[in-house]
Amino acid sequence: MRLSELKEAGRSPSLPLTITLADAAGSADLQLLSLLRVLPGQRYVGAGIWRGTKVLAKLLVGGNAARHFQRERDGARLMADQGLTTPRLLVDGLKEGEGGWLLFEYLDHAESLGDAWAKVESLPMLADEQHLVLGEALTAIAHLHAKGLWQEDLHLDNLLREDGQLYLIDGAGIKAETPGQQLSRQRVLENLGVFFAQLPKRLEPFIEEALVHYILANAEHALPLEALQKQVDKVRNWRLKDYLAKAGRECTLFSVERSLSGLRAIRRGEVEALLPVLEQADALIDRGHLYKTGGAASVARIEVAGRTLVLKRYNIKNTAHWFKRFWRPSRAWHSWIEGHRLEFLDIATPRPLAVLEQRTLGLRSRAYLVTEYADGPDLIECFAPYVESGEAPDEQVEALVRVMQQLIRERISHGDFKGHNLFWQDGQWSLIDLDAMCQHATQLSFAPAFARDRARLLRNWPSGSALYQRLDQVLPRLDA
Repeated sequence: MRLSELKEAGRSPSLPLTITLADAAGSADLQLLSLLRVLPGQRYVGAGIWRGTKVLAKLLVGGNAARHFQRERDGARLMADQGLTTPRLLVDGLKEGEGGWLLFEYLDHAESLGDAWAKVESLPMLADEQHLVLGEALTAIAHLHAKGLWQEDLHLDNLLREDGQLYLIDGAGIKAETPGQQLSRQRVLENLGVFFAQLPKRLEPFIEEALVHYILANAEHALPLEALQKQVDKVRNWRLKDYLAKAGRECTLFSVERSLSGLRAIRRGEVEALLPVLEQADALIDRGHLYKTGGAASVARIEVAGRTLVLKRYNIKNTAHWFKRFWRPSRAWHSWIEGHRLEFLDIATPRPLAVLEQRTLGLRSRAYLVTEYADGPDLIECFAPYVESGEAPDEQVEALVRVMQQLIRERISHGDFKGHNLFWQDGQWSLIDLDAMCQHATQLSFAPAFARDRARLLRNWPSGSALYQRLDQVLPRLDA
């Protein structure tokens, strides 16, 4: 096929694909075997065979192909010219009316530092294994900055390790201040802010310790921790807004369809499994293990292909209720967004997988939410044996303090912070029932909302009980 035909190939073209390209020796066919990243109608990145050699192919089509090609090629050349370790650019070309192509050497046994981090992320913060990954990354970043370059989209997946070598990739994000000279301090702080903002928020108290790896490789600038933290906060806030916006539109992460008859959003990797669930949601609720039925919501535990999920239906009780609900986002949609907010902020909650709003001529009616299943006991069950003695396990009490501190840090109120809405899982309390959750813009509005959450939590036990007294002493407070 011609390169320009990729424009119409959509998100999942049939593979393998044979595309005619050219180099100095003339035309030849690229056989595209797999796709690693797709931006439909614009960018297709994958593994292929070119003149008998395995390559990583970046194929750029559409109206912006020339601009994207220029950025990719310029970035790859900047890194190579400065002696940085990066996959060799073997072939590149741009043809008007067709698009651009860049074929790089393929690293057969490479592992991204993103994958390496995923294997150790659950360990205690800055365990030796995490130090190793972050040390490799920060050393490579320090060398990049020493050459006057920075990576706009700086994250662990743009660093590959193979046979003891670390490779910088993604030339499109490479920018230069003065090639060959140290990057300015402000640019270094901004770029490190981008890097640390991609990592879990619980790492933030350890940034200074992790930064030692950078300074050992490049001690050109003093890097004030307060200034760096400001950059991290700035980038993290932007990334949160961007992520929540993506949860409501068609993109790499989410499959989203909107029409007058409904709104449906599913995590991209779950589409095949969950489309049938949404199509027969009512029947699955009827057959499932019901936790709650009737009234404003029905909640059931369901089994889908050997997997346990929770399916929640937000009911319309009567006409008066419909008049209150049809004109605003459903509680299912609110929970979908808030679940992703918590996930982004590293606050435990069952992962939201899919949401469906039923509409008639654009007016909302019933809505459904599918989440992962939290299989641990809830707070009431965990603390029931200790109401009179107050001797609840320290691990669970400390985890409760921790999650409330996280909510304070992010100015988030739950809205119904009762014991049945916290589940013990993997050594932490996981929050459910996010219908009334709110991230407050100001401390003025957050303080009384948090006080209500705290009071609601304590009302789970008699005020004279030893457990109540203990929790009242240790749980964080805020002045209104």
